[in-house]
This record gives sequence, structure tokens and C-alpha cells, in this order.
Amino acid sequence: MAKTWAISGVDLHLEVTGARVGAALESALREAVQTGRLAEGTRLPSSRALAGDLGVARNTVAAAYSRLVAEGWLTARSGAGTRVAARPPVPTGQAGPGRPASDAIRTGATGPGRAAASRTRPAIRHDLRPGSPDVSLFPRTAWAAASRRALQAAPPDALTYGHTRGLPALRTALAGHLARARGVHADPERIVVCAGFTQALDLLTRVLRARGSATVGIEAYGHRRHAEVISAAGLRTRPVPVDEHGAVIGPAADALLLTPAHQFPLGVPLSPDRRAEAVRWAHETGGLIIEDDYDGEFRYDRRPVGALQALAPEHVVYAGSASKSLAPGLRLAWLVLPAGLVEEVAEAKRLADGHTSTLEQLTLAEFVTCGGYDRQIRRCRLAYRRRRDRLVSALRREAPQVRVTGLAAGLHALLELPPGADEEEIVARAHRRGLALEGLDDYRRAEDAGRPALVVGYATPPEHAYTTALARLCATLARR
Repeated sequence: MAKTWAISGVDLHLEVTGARVGAALESALREAVQTGRLAEGTRLPSSRALAGDLGVARNTVAAAYSRLVAEGWLTARSGAGTRVAARPPVPTGQAGPGRPASDAIRTGATGPGRAAASRTRPAIRHDLRPGSPDVSLFPRTAWAAASRRALQAAPPDALTYGHTRGLPALRTALAGHLARARGVHADPERIVVCAGFTQALDLLTRVLRARGSATVGIEAYGHRRHAEVISAAGLRTRPVPVDEHGAVIGPAADALLLTPAHQFPLGVPLSPDRRAEAVRWAHETGGLIIEDDYDGEFRYDRRPVGALQALAPEHVVYAGSASKSLAPGLRLAWLVLPAGLVEEVAEAKRLADGHTSTLEQLTLAEFVTCGGYDRQIRRCRLAYRRRRDRLVSALRREAPQVRVTGLAAGLHALLELPPGADEEEIVARAHRRGLALEGLDDYRRAEDAGRPALVVGYATPPEHAYTTALARLCATLARR
């Protein structure tokens, strides 16, 4: 059948022929978007209205819309209807906003046969890469109220050049919170407030280098940026194997960077035996353990795993931040240091930037003290647990060949792919649907090939976009 209908005042002719009306409608709409007859942003009629015009069942139109949304040709948003998605592609190898070039999406588009397809590939509209929270959950009203209270109560000298280690009020508030929530042995005098974890790691490694250290052991799967920071300080890195019990302790290194509560990105906690081995290693060698507790407060299915620092406060540096619990843009992090390191790290901080922003410190101190920080963590924990459960349910239904692990905590999951699956091809396929994904290979530090898997961050998309992001992920894995 051929049908003409008006969209935003523009008539569009569709050829919907054959016995399979749903497939024909889907093909006709896809062709209209590809050729530009349906321009970016054009609002389509509701499934009910189009079904009435074409004389087909509403479910037929709804299914066609759903498949085209999953493929990236259309977008669907509650209250905004179904619209034509943006089509300009992100250039191959170009880093996204706020991400380093090493985190760029690999499209896999090579050769002349891919050139024409790339011109119609949708732009990245949904991000399932790990590492960021849903910033729409940031408690703007409560944070603004805490800021007003903090500024009204602050003495004039609070706004002069600040304390290098951090404002005493914030260090006191953090010490109480960390002792209660993470089991950290935290004396306010041993805390140094930093502008994010990257700066904290940079300060530590520069102090270690000045002390004569040469090598830092880093988990064989982890953030490349951390290895870059360590190398920039003049230290060598040595990969530490990771298995189902966490890092395999015993490297020939002067220091060891670990993610004990929830290994990134594999998602396993450091087992009790390995924790004991880590503490024994530090005592016997005089080595230092740097504990990156990047998402320790987000545990869902059982009691949180306490901080490793509590077992050996004089051998473990505890590092935490507000990047996952509040927002990365605040640039607030903290180190709880062994007594012998405090002065040297504080001096490195003084030389780096003097002190972290006083306004953010005042606000966070008030936010922690008034209970707002605990409420925010509970709110986010509930929201992210629901998202995790939706991810697992969708994959179990649409892509049962994928095994999902690392689910007990955190803001990401590991999707183990069937043997022989091509990570890079799957990431490129998702990219063509407007979905940003990352493979496990992006986080592998060892040279040997490992299991194919995806590292999916389920916290990043705002709530209104999460359903579409999941649909595109499932369509990608199911090769629809």
C-alpha cells in the first residue's frame, strides 16, 4: 500500500507493500531517514495515529518504531514523542567531551566500502561507557542550601588563601563519615583534600619518586590514565595479575595500586586471604598500598566490603572522592595517609596548586555534617540498583548468550561475550546505533589476549534515556 501523511506540515509518501506490513513499514521509514526525506528532529505521528492512517494494528507500528529506535534512526522520549535521530557521525578516533583521546570510540570503519555508511551513521546519543554517575541525580537544591548555610556561617578569613591540607571543618566531617561508613581509621590531621583522584595519585607518586621508589604495581585490568599519571611521575609500572579473587599479591614493586572493594573493571572484591596477603606484603617489604575506593559506598546485595586501610593504617593510603556519589565536576577527593607521609604530600599539594577550592570544601563539609551526603548516597544506591536489575533482566531476555558479572556493587557490569566474539566489531556496531560502548580490551594492561567482554556503565545515562540505551545495547548484542 502507498500512503501519504502530514508530519509537521510536510507530506511524506511511503510505499508499504507486501505481506509483512511491519517489516515494510520499518524499511520505508529507514529509507526515508537515510535519504533525508525525514529530516533530523522531525516528529513522527503517534503509533495510534499512524496505525489508523495505514489501516494496520497499532502494535505493528509500535514494533517498527521500537526497532528503529534500537538501531539509532529514531529517538523516543516520554512527553516528546518519537523523532528522527541526529545522523552526523562522531569522527573515527575523536575523543568525546570530557574524555581523553585514549578513551575514544573505535568505530572499525575502514576501507571505501564503509565510507558511504559512515555518512549516515547516527551521532553518539547514549553513553554506556563506565566511569561516570548520572549527573542529573546531583542534589542541586540541597547542595545550594548547604552552600548558603556554609557561606553565611564562614568567618571572613575562610575565603583567603586556604589550608593546604584542606579546611579543618571538612577534614573533621570526612573523618567521621569515613570511620562510620567505610571503617577507615581517619584522623583529620592525616587527611589531605585534593582536586580529584588524578591529582591525589599524582601527588603520591611524585612523593614516592622523591623518596627513591622506582616501581608501582598496578592491576592488569584498570584505568589507563592511572598508569599514565604514574609514568609521568617518573615511576615504572608493573602489571599485577587479577583473577576471580582479585589482585594476585606479591609483585616486585615499591608500591601497589589496588581497587579492593570492587576491582575495576572486572568487578570482583579482593578476597579475605588476598587482603591478608596484601597487608603481609606491605609489612615485610616496607611497600605502600594505595587503596582506590572509587565506588565502595555503592554495594547492593550484601553488607559493604570495608576499607583495606583499616587493617594497616600505617601501610595503606586510602583514597576516596565525590566523583561517583555527587559529580566529577566538583573535583573533590581526599587521601587518608600514614603519619610519615602527611607532611610530604601536603608540601607536594602546596607546590601543585596551593589548596583546593574553599567554596566547594565549605559546602561539602556542611553537606556531610547535616546528613545530606548520607541521604544522597542512599538515593543513588537505590536508583543504580534498579538500573542494574533492569540491565540484567533485559540481557537475560534479549541476549541470553551474554554472561553478566561484577554485579554486587558499583556503577558498571562486565558482559562476558561468547568465545570468538569480536569486541571491536560489537563496539563499532553499537556506535552505528548511536550508542557508546567500551570493550574489556580498553582496560587490559597485559599484552596477552584475554576473554572478550564489554564493560557497561549503567549509571551514566539520565533516567529518561536509559530505556532507549538498553534497547540499543540488546539490539547490538542480538545483531538485530
